[in-house]
Formats: sequence, C-alpha cells, structure tokens
Amino acid sequence: MTWAGPADTPTSARATALAPSLPPSERRVVDAIVADPAAVVDATAQEFADAIGVGRATVIRTAQRLGYDGYPQLRIGLARELALAPRPIGDDSPGGVVRARIEQFGAAVGKLSGAVDDAAVAEFVSVLDRAARVVVVATGLSSPAGLDVAMRLSTLGRSAEFLADTLAQQIAASNLDDGSACLVISGSGATRTSLDAAAAARAAGATVLAITSFARAPLLTHAHTALVVPPLRESFADELLHTSRVGLALVLESLIEALAVARGDSGAAARSRALPLIEKRISI
Repeated sequence: MTWAGPADTPTSARATALAPSLPPSERRVVDAIVADPAAVVDATAQEFADAIGVGRATVIRTAQRLGYDGYPQLRIGLARELALAPRPIGDDSPGGVVRARIEQFGAAVGKLSGAVDDAAVAEFVSVLDRAARVVVVATGLSSPAGLDVAMRLSTLGRSAEFLADTLAQQIAASNLDDGSACLVISGSGATRTSLDAAAAARAAGATVLAITSFARAPLLTHAHTALVVPPLRESFADELLHTSRVGLALVLESLIEALAVARGDSGAAARSRALPLIEKRISI
C-alpha cells in the first residue's frame, strides 16, 4: 500500500497510518521514523539503513510508500514537520525575538571559526588571486552573497562576473577554461541550477571553488576545493524553516580580506581607486 492521501499530511502521520499494512522490513523503517524523526533528518539513507539493520533500498522503497519521490524528500518532509512543531515561548516580543537571534549568532561564531580549514582557505585565496577569469555562481537566498563577493573582488582589482540569471551563469561557467575559476555559493549545496553550473565549469577545465553549509552536500562532488560553513541553526529542520546565509556572508567577507592581504600593494591600490567612487555615492 502506498500513501494516497493529502500531500500536506505530516510524515509521521503517514507512517502511523501505513505501518500496519507494510512488510516487516518496511515496518521497521516507519517505526524508526516515528520513534526518532530528528535522527532520520540528520542521516543519509545509508546511515539510516545501517542504524536500523535494513538495506538502503528498503529505506528508499519505504519513502516511496509514504508518498515521496525518494529519501531526500522524506527527509525534508520530516524536517518541515519538526521545524513547525510547537515550542516553548520565551520573550516573543519583537525586541525579544531580535535579541535572541543576535545572541544565537554570537554563540555560533565560535563554531564558524572552528570549521575553517586553513588549507582550503589558502587554496581559495591562491586560485582567486591567479585566475584569468572568475565566474561567481549563486541563486535563491545565496544570490545576495554572490553579488556582494563579486563587488568586493572588483574593489581589489580582481575582476569577477556575477550574472543574476541562472541560465546565464551556466553558460558563463561552460565557457571557462583551465586558467579560470568558478566560485559556487550555495547554502544547501543541492540547488540544481548551481550544481549544473559547477559541473559545466569543471567539464570546461576550470577550477571549481565551493562554499556551502553541509558536509554531505552534492555540490562537493563537483568542487576541487570546498569550504563547509556550518549553519547557524542546530539542526537541518531549523535551517529549513529559518534559512540564513549570515554565516556564509561572514566567511566570504573574511576570505576577501585574506585575498587583500595576499595581493599586497596591488590590492591596496585598487581599493584606493574604488574608495572615492564609494565616498561620492554615500555623500549624496
């Protein structure tokens, strides 16, 4: 039996409803989903299968029984359910919410710093410094970070291209060569248009630099060098509902500063040329 009810039915409700009609191996999967949905959200299909003693194919088949295309959609369904579950309310005034968010970011900064891979940072800086051409790829909530980093690179005399249209990004990436670089910014690391652009850049011979929030992101399979910036939220479920790119933005700004140091006098001279233009804008 396969779920045929409303598409917005919570995953746990689907699992409970279908459990009696499933064979033993699939029943084991749905029982585990109901018992600890958070563990399922944070596991790959293989990790989940190993944890409960079934095959990966059984996990995927059960996800399909529950009405999902596959395990990733099941995982997102559970994450959404957890994120929307009622929680204890503290100070829910506007000021209280803002202070709580700021304090949460402050507490997460140490985690961001601890995740910095020195070798990867050095490679990012080296590639961005020497590449003949740089194309920046970013879409959705990552788009502002893409525009920001392209402008910051330009102020260092490091010309970079950021095209807002995703097809244009893929075309630009496909026209790179082995002396060029493609910087892909994707919080989820799973956005199809960004994956396609990264694959096109790599196939063209360019060096692909990736920055994302998840260590198992599909984007990493296309990258020569990657930086994984942990999300500010404690779980994938929270990140799904309260998606933030603040951590990525902080790391990207810091990378630009590292590049400025590496470029020395040429970077300083480029910044000095840009400063009067910036001053003219903000003095109006």
